[in-house]
Amino acid sequence: MRLISYNLRKHRAATELVSLVEEHDPDILCLQECDTTALPDAIGGLSLVQATSGNRLGLAMFLRSNQFRVEQTRTIGLKKSLHDRVLKPAHERVLGARLSNIDTGHRLIVASFHAAPLTALNSLRRNQIRAGLDALQALGPDLPVLMVGDYNYPVFKENLGQTVREHGYRLTLSDDRTYTRYRVFRGHYDFATSSGFDIANITTLPQGTSDHRPILVTAAAV
Repeated sequence: MRLISYNLRKHRAATELVSLVEEHDPDILCLQECDTTALPDAIGGLSLVQATSGNRLGLAMFLRSNQFRVEQTRTIGLKKSLHDRVLKPAHERVLGARLSNIDTGHRLIVASFHAAPLTALNSLRRNQIRAGLDALQALGPDLPVLMVGDYNYPVFKENLGQTVREHGYRLTLSDDRTYTRYRVFRGHYDFATSSGFDIANITTLPQGTSDHRPILVTAAAV
């Protein structure tokens, strides 16, 4: 399975999506900071599964409908930061789907995730990640789970990795930094947490008009 995750920077990079899909041929596309009212029904052969509706800028997922059947979707609200409470940028920070592979019958859970911004504490983001993974597991107990997106966690990843491992999941970074706009904030923001997946690699794709670089995840449920 090939999956692309991309933070569109307030939908500015939406014009890149068709060429991105055509060039890298993903099976699933997970988006953050997209204008959910302006999304098409399909992008380069991938069909829209669902988009969040609590805010104009939110999450979305597209997939190859001749490969996966959508069994159930769920949007998940998480503990709010002060930034969330004051500016109310997002009510839903996880969009998950339980899927079945049409050819093999294998079932799995995939999600697009967007953590609280850097104004929040890392402890809050760790809380959001744990809660998000727990909520996704409820879609299908014991099924493989892959949650990708913008984790807004550029430093102290050792603590995050330990927290994720203690929760029964694995944290996997890409091969290069995904956020490069401001020197002081550069780092790996976009990555994956998973359980029951063998992640072969995560490739950081070239910079576009977003302040985040997209990532390409190659993985298989085990």
